[in-house]
Amino acid sequence: MHRHITGFSNPTVKHLRSLRDRKHRRRAGEFLVEGLRLLEDARASGRLPRLLVKAEGRETHELLARIESEVVAAGGEIVTTTPDILTKITGKANPQAVAGVFGEWDTGLARLDRGAAAIWLVAQDLRDPGNLGTMLRTGDAVGAGGLILVDDCADPFSAEAVRASMGAVFTQAIARARWTEFAEWLRSGEGQLVAASLRDAVPYRGAPYAAPCFILIGNESQGLPESYEAACDLRVTMPMRGRADSLNAAVAGAVLAYEVLAALEG
Repeated sequence: MHRHITGFSNPTVKHLRSLRDRKHRRRAGEFLVEGLRLLEDARASGRLPRLLVKAEGRETHELLARIESEVVAAGGEIVTTTPDILTKITGKANPQAVAGVFGEWDTGLARLDRGAAAIWLVAQDLRDPGNLGTMLRTGDAVGAGGLILVDDCADPFSAEAVRASMGAVFTQAIARARWTEFAEWLRSGEGQLVAASLRDAVPYRGAPYAAPCFILIGNESQGLPESYEAACDLRVTMPMRGRADSLNAAVAGAVLAYEVLAALEG
């Protein structure tokens, strides 16, 4: 189905614009993805948008034509509109020429297969969507199974998180849970919980990592609660040679993930 929209007050425009807000995303079970590269990453990962919206008057790209064809074949909708309306939808002064609406997927712990990968990333109370997206990107890079969001983390389906993930939001499994739920799930099967810490910690280089390894990263400013650290099977410390007393949360997760990868592959 194809439609052409020219009015700012069109209900579809209002709905698409509302997806910039977490409350409306959760209510609709949908999120907005902007840009051809991210849409192609989604298609390559087996996910197609329910609705594809593109600016009129732009030259059609080969990749876009393929995505359009597959969206229509899957029963989706193509909307053409003006560049000004696309700006209103995305909230960006210079939006890319195309955006897509995807349905959010199940983020329950029960759907995870812990044996599918040797490494998993776990974020606790991570508030910055950029950091969350970066952790998804890191997970993809190290071949992690996915990212588990514990407690009150940022929304992985926000535009900022999706953009920072560089498409990894479509390749990584994502689960959301409270700490007690996660801890119960983790201890119901195999899994080593590892965190960077200063409490009874060993050097992160050469530590006895074991698969499946769940790397726990805490809140950007507060770190992990002491009780959460105490629940870890292994606590490691990374040297800080300068004046800084800590690393950015997503950076710390990346450093630790690559160390675990090297240890498990060695």
